[in-house]
Amino acid sequence: MTQISDPIKLLVYIPAFNEQDNIEKVIRSIPKNISGIQTIECLVVDDGSTDSTAKTAQSCGALVLSHGNNQGVGAAFQSALNFAWEHEVDILVGIDADGQFDPDEIPTLIQPIIENRAHMVLGNRFHSGKPEHMSPLKYWGNRMVARLVGRITGQKFPDVSCGFRAYSRKAMLHLNIFGKFTYTHETILSLMYQGLQVVSLPVSIRYYPDRKSRVASSIAKYAVKTTTIILRVMLDYKPLRMFGLLGLLLLLIGTGFEVFLFSFYLIYGSFTPYKATGFIGLGFIVFGFLVLLLALIADMLNRLRLNQDRILIELKKRN
Repeated sequence: MTQISDPIKLLVYIPAFNEQDNIEKVIRSIPKNISGIQTIECLVVDDGSTDSTAKTAQSCGALVLSHGNNQGVGAAFQSALNFAWEHEVDILVGIDADGQFDPDEIPTLIQPIIENRAHMVLGNRFHSGKPEHMSPLKYWGNRMVARLVGRITGQKFPDVSCGFRAYSRKAMLHLNIFGKFTYTHETILSLMYQGLQVVSLPVSIRYYPDRKSRVASSIAKYAVKTTTIILRVMLDYKPLRMFGLLGLLLLLIGTGFEVFLFSFYLIYGSFTPYKATGFIGLGFIVFGFLVLLLALIADMLNRLRLNQDRILIELKKRN
């Protein structure tokens, strides 16, 4: 495809919560000049820090948005997204505040967007296997989530949870994120369901043995919240598939009960002692039809949601 020729404005945003010891190094490591980029700015989203994170970031020349309390990386991303759109940013890059990623890789990360080959670029931390000092359990959990997202979207992703990623202006236009806990999986599913191109590129990662993840500090909590977000996105964009499969499964179970009962009657001439089986099967069948009806209603609401998304996109364009 043809490379973008207009002047490009790049915004590097850093979500930060009590990162006064690391934020300066990360900000000063962001490239000052990138081929094809006219303007490079740094935005720190201070997510309710109680230390001097915001003050340190400002002293380094970064723009700062502060939340009154800790709301989560999803809320921080939404703030960055709103800022980027209001200030006519062409490419938005997210990078963590703890220094795990190498800002010198930003030019490589945004190249597919500059060349119009992608609307979103994901950093892949696992191109060489499990990174050093990463918990085996967290590595396994990340791989399982990546497989789940891959099956849902029909495209293989080695890493769907990496915070080092880039978005084109068109991607920002189509994103309407609701999750405050995290946003990483929701953005992928949302953009792909809307027909945008998402690709992965290898990135370097440095894990510190004594540092705990702020997002995935509890594997069980992270798994539950992540699964909830993924299911919600699927219900938003693929309700007929979700409810339809469930309805058909219930009908199949109910039919199985009824087939068993009538087979028993044909052989022995009596429903006893399995009369209850017929009522159970009938319950499954009725419930299955109700779920299928819900699927049709949800599909109708989904079309309304898509129309609302289009209206929101047009409003963003005008503003």
